[in-house]
Amino acid sequence: MSVPRMPSAILLRAASVLAAAAILACATNPATGNREFSLMSEAQEVQLGQEMDAQIRQEMGVYEDAELQRYVNTIGQRLARASERPNLPWHFTVVDEPAINAFALPGGYIYLTRGILPFLDDEAELAGVLGHEIGHVTARHSAQQYTKATSAGLGLTLLSIFVPEAQPLAGAAETALGVLFLKHGRDDEREADRLGVEYTASSGWNPAGVGGMLRTLARLDEANGSRRGVPNWLSTHPAPADRVDKVQAHIAQSAKPVGTGGATDEAEFLRRVDGLVFGDSPSQGVVRGNTFLHPDLRLAIAFPRSWEIQNSKSQVMAKAPEQNDFMLLQLVPNASGSLEQVARGSMATAGFQQVEGDRARVNGLEAYVGTYQGQLQGLGNVVMLAAHIAHDGKVYLLAGLAPPKEFQSVQRAFEESIKSFRQLSKEEAANIRPNRVDLYTVRSGDTWQSLAQRMGDAAGIKPATLAIMNNYDPSQPPKPGDRIKIIVEG
Repeated sequence: MSVPRMPSAILLRAASVLAAAAILACATNPATGNREFSLMSEAQEVQLGQEMDAQIRQEMGVYEDAELQRYVNTIGQRLARASERPNLPWHFTVVDEPAINAFALPGGYIYLTRGILPFLDDEAELAGVLGHEIGHVTARHSAQQYTKATSAGLGLTLLSIFVPEAQPLAGAAETALGVLFLKHGRDDEREADRLGVEYTASSGWNPAGVGGMLRTLARLDEANGSRRGVPNWLSTHPAPADRVDKVQAHIAQSAKPVGTGGATDEAEFLRRVDGLVFGDSPSQGVVRGNTFLHPDLRLAIAFPRSWEIQNSKSQVMAKAPEQNDFMLLQLVPNASGSLEQVARGSMATAGFQQVEGDRARVNGLEAYVGTYQGQLQGLGNVVMLAAHIAHDGKVYLLAGLAPPKEFQSVQRAFEESIKSFRQLSKEEAANIRPNRVDLYTVRSGDTWQSLAQRMGDAAGIKPATLAIMNNYDPSQPPKPGDRIKIIVEG
């Protein structure tokens, strides 16, 4: 979680770019040869991509590893030169997000989250991901998505993992990120797979990497792996069961010299991801077990045990298993006046009416704690226990909400979490370090379970996820002598 930024006008700008098209005409898709309706010329694609690139960099951040950025960009540029649109101003960026994802903007802007890299096995799979996303651009899938969204007049908002409709509480407004995660259709995905095979093969990599990365990500989705930060690959890239088979057919049918002679470069790829930050970054706060710690804001909170915790740029949310019970932590923007005034004003703005409330102290910090009633689209009537807490010149909202019939059963859990809010000492904050990818040689007797347990709660990784990260089926034990990726603290 970080201090929320002012909402961007990027969607309005995107709409104006599209509206600037004086003539609505069909154009020939350079990658597919099909005639298609589009509101965007190539120049407008590039302009929109450039403007949204600034939004992405601000919202997600660029991962601070110049060598890794150069490595990914070099591979991407080599693939782009083999595409039908080599003259686009191609850009390839690793963004500082823990989610497992990759996505493309019109005009040649391609992004990988750092979260996807540990789940790739070698350079050929990295090339496969980049080639697939390049295919979305060359086939103009992203441009078509924007055309459909704009012509339909859709109001797109930032996606939320738990309660998309609860955005008034998050202070979020319409943003370009919502548009990014429109799902591609199956035909678009298959076409991007085919183009990815062609680009990787003609650029010298083994195109089997396209199928390899699909198998890995499908395994991960099946095992309910990590989905943190932003929507993951398989939520934005639907994966029908036959995609891997169709990729193999594309490889077999390709006229280019493809097959086992293509490069995979596993050793070089592993060298590049060794030391990569895994999971949350301390600059945005980290989750350790059921506790959220933010070294920069110097705060800590313990959420109820077994609840799933989701940390985003604007808020931290926790959800009870199989229940519509939630907790959230966020900064109250532009807070002024007494805590009671801030609490009443912010809750009224969110559409909640106070039932009762009073001043309180939470671990020595001034607070105002109240019970509120209101409605949330998708949940209906809810009751909320909310604490507005003053800390280091800022006001934080820490709240639990549940349907009226369930509120009493979780009220104590809400109260305990509110009581856990505390200030971190300088020493505690300094000792919070990110989890990182490390290379490890498997020893006799090692299992995925024992390796995950050795890493402890700090890593927060399941045995099945660790297996999939290393291109194993979770039912297969690691082989002694294999060089694998593990997660370590610091």
